[in-house]
Amino acid sequence: MISITSVELKGITKRFPGVLANDRINFDARAGEIHALLGENGAGKSTLMKILYGLYQADAGEILLNDTPVKIKSPTDALRRGIGMIHQHFQLVAAFTVAENVALGLRSTREPLLDLAAVSARLRDLSARYGLSVDPSALVWQLAVGQQQRVEILKALYRDAALLILDEPTAVLTPQEVDDLFVTLRRLKEAGHALIFITHKLNEVMRISDRVTVLRDGRVVGSVATKETNTKELAQLMVGRDVVTSWDKPPRKSEEIILQIENLSALGDKELPALKNVSLDVRAGEIVGVAGVSGNGQREFAETLVGLRRATGGAVRVVGNAMTNRAPAEIISAGVAFIPEERLTMGVVRDFTVQENAILETHANAPLARGVFFDFGRIAAHAAQLVREYDVKTPSLATPVKSLSGGNIQKLILARELSRQPKLLIAAQPTRGVDIGATEYIHQRLIEQRNAGMAILLISEDLDEVLALADRIAVMYEGEIVGIVPPNTRVEELGLMMAGAKRA
Repeated sequence: MISITSVELKGITKRFPGVLANDRINFDARAGEIHALLGENGAGKSTLMKILYGLYQADAGEILLNDTPVKIKSPTDALRRGIGMIHQHFQLVAAFTVAENVALGLRSTREPLLDLAAVSARLRDLSARYGLSVDPSALVWQLAVGQQQRVEILKALYRDAALLILDEPTAVLTPQEVDDLFVTLRRLKEAGHALIFITHKLNEVMRISDRVTVLRDGRVVGSVATKETNTKELAQLMVGRDVVTSWDKPPRKSEEIILQIENLSALGDKELPALKNVSLDVRAGEIVGVAGVSGNGQREFAETLVGLRRATGGAVRVVGNAMTNRAPAEIISAGVAFIPEERLTMGVVRDFTVQENAILETHANAPLARGVFFDFGRIAAHAAQLVREYDVKTPSLATPVKSLSGGNIQKLILARELSRQPKLLIAAQPTRGVDIGATEYIHQRLIEQRNAGMAILLISEDLDEVLALADRIAVMYEGEIVGIVPPNTRVEELGLMMAGAKRA
């Protein structure tokens, strides 16, 4: 292993057109420690790490490796110097084996042939040393998500990486897989590796890191030993104010069933079963959370409910009215609102203005239209009211929505959907990719609507979000509901259900 005792970034500045992404940032990592890097979206975390990994070049500042200034011109250069990066979206060839993925791009002792036996032998040694159990001969597409992540870590270790940058490494893992990952990270730390842990999950920072540095608006606003801080203080540093993470949920006042789902089935994009006899109901004044690891049928579930995917069996009723395989317009008219998982492709029209996106579903209705004619004065007033009430940060109503941040686009979608005063809200990943301030705001609005009597189906891969908001939790695994449990269920129990190892 290449020896790295320390890496230091001094005065790093990086500009993009109209944006100062990194403003004279100082940051360091040391051998034998885990240094967490926190910040909202757009705070500059990824930019800073891409500079360290050679994907970007800084406009100013320097990188010191073992106190010696270096120029890192590419990821290949970074790996040669002992710096590896585990990306949030894995860089693996699904049809190849683990050993073949690790060997990609490396010279072989048997050129032009691959020496997969030698690669496999070293992989087994690394797996045993760091607790990264994986079969070198297994095909990547057959591996669980947590195992694929182990392959990514093994790829970096095989290349003698002494410093590992982990970008949101727990985003797609079950609680048990997170525990396994943390065991590995501690072993790596004990073996003398330096680790940089990028995350937005404050509880994980407190569990795994030795130090934490917080970025806000491209600048360092705090750097502290983890044992000397807490989640409240870290959240305040990230946002610049106190953040609410728990919510008052008075008892449900109604037993009226708004959404009734019976034995719902549907195919996925590859014409294979994606939903299998799903039954669930949501009452007025409650939030039912759907928890599960990504890729277990959640997207197909939401699309089938709102008419974007055809059901192959079962029934959907809204306030007793049959809605199975109805057109989206009919479902909207029945009082259903939808926050889609893919906000830029399904939630808004990117090239339309903020004002135009604010009326996508109501533009033909009074008072925004008079017959076949738009009432542009009322449209502008309506859009301005939504922007004001939902704190959407935009230069003007005429700004193309693609110019807004992810959090502000999500708030605009929420404002548009709730302005119709629906009976049912289906919210799919409502805070994915959204910073902690916008997340707090969206959660607040969901709780307000729940307390006012709206039925909400919350589909989220963020288990903390589901636990904080839901009155009941339905766990989905491989297209099935494997249990419906209360929100005080132990995280370990939920993790077993999410992994398919237990049913409630």
